[in-house]
Order: sequence, then C-alpha cells, then structure tokens
Amino acid sequence: MPPWLGAAVSVPTSTLLFWCLAPFQVDTTKADLHAVILFTCVGLLFPASVTLLNFESNRLMGPNIAGAMSGLAPVFAVLLALSLLGESIHLLQFLGIAAIVAGVMFMYRERQQNLQHWPPWMLSLPLAAAVIRGAVQPVIKLGLQYWPSPTAAVVIGYSISSAVLIFAAFVRDPKLVRRFDRRSALWFAAVGLCNGLSVLSLYAALGCGPVTVVAPLVASYPLVTLLLSFVFLKHEHIGPRLVAAVTVIVGGVVLLIIA
Repeated sequence: MPPWLGAAVSVPTSTLLFWCLAPFQVDTTKADLHAVILFTCVGLLFPASVTLLNFESNRLMGPNIAGAMSGLAPVFAVLLALSLLGESIHLLQFLGIAAIVAGVMFMYRERQQNLQHWPPWMLSLPLAAAVIRGAVQPVIKLGLQYWPSPTAAVVIGYSISSAVLIFAAFVRDPKLVRRFDRRSALWFAAVGLCNGLSVLSLYAALGCGPVTVVAPLVASYPLVTLLLSFVFLKHEHIGPRLVAAVTVIVGGVVLLIIA
C-alpha cells in the first residue's frame, strides 16, 4: 500500500488504543483549556505529517538513513526547550547530546555512497520529520504543565491526526478501497501500535523530566532500527562505521544517564 494510505491505517489504530485507555487513565476533572489547545495544535502536525514523512522516506531511502536523519530531532527539541521552557543544560548533557547527534550522522556517512543516485529533496523528508518531532516535544511539555495527563495528550493529538490523515486519503483517492491490502494493513496497524506506545512513553517521560534529557535519549532509537534491519532486511549491511556510530551513541546515552 502507498505511504499515505498506510498512515491512514497506522495512526487511527493507535488512536483506537488510546480511546480504550482513556476511561481508565484520563481525569477530566483536571482538564485545562490551554493544554487542550496545545495538544490540538500538536495533533495537526504530529504524528500525521511525521508519519507520512517517515513512511515515504523509508520507502525511498531505506530505514537506516531515514532513522539516522530523524535522530537530529533532539537538536531542535533542546534548542526550543532552552528558549521556550527556560531549561538549562550541563556540560555532560551537552557532550551526551553531541555524541548522539554525531553518532546518527556517522550512520549517515556509512550510507552516503548510496545518495549519489538520489535527488537532494529526498533528504528533506526525514529532516523535516526530525524538525517537527523535535519541536513538538517542548510544546507537549508545556501542555503537560497545565494538564499532567500523557494519555489525554495522545488521545487529543492522535484523534486530530487521524482525522487529518483519513480526510487526506479520501481526497487523494476517493476509491482508496481498491488500493487496500489486508496484509499490508496489518503491518501498518502493528507499526501504529508500536509508534503509539512509544509516543505515550515519550509524553510520560516529558511529564517527569526535562526535554534536554528525554529528547536525546529518544534519539537513540536508530540502534533498534539497525538491529531489526539486520535481522529482517538481508540486504542491509552493517559495516565498521556503523559499529563505531553505535559505540558513540551508546557513549552519549551513558553520559546523559550520568548527568
């Protein structure tokens, strides 16, 4: 199935899960209008646009480069957190963030010989996803200060994103049923559940800790991408540079934990 249709399956699957959790985890007596507005604004961009960008960049470039470029998200998250939330950053945190970003870019260098056949605009897809993913984290942190409910944040944001994606899918192809494939839909639904639970965990972490720590730790996910790519995609090669990149990223994570 095309990425835009896969996104219209993936995100609503997560939304359904969150609505099932809402009666048990959302305290509406603490609802705050400021938080609702912030969560709604986030939902217009995340995860809707990020999901489309990630699916398309994975299709065009493969999961390793898409994952590595998305690892730049903490740079944008930290910069906005410093200016919007007034957070501070210590030396070990700075070194840890620098190590993680350097590691994901080192992963990119491992695959740079494959880029010569691709038009430059392809790199803008995962980069735009990184900008959006990074920018929404301080906004969510701000919303959670008004209404400390990660589940409410994902219910509102994902509901808005689901509506956007489903509407966009019907506009693009009113007869999208003919492009629907049951096996592909199951894969996209599984991805949606994984992404949804990861976002819920991210929001819970943002409710407890500073963006300058949470965002870089989340950026280490390309390690898992590489491992699963090696297991399931036999053509994906893990060379010495990637091993070095993994070492640098793990070192950055350790520095953040120590800090």
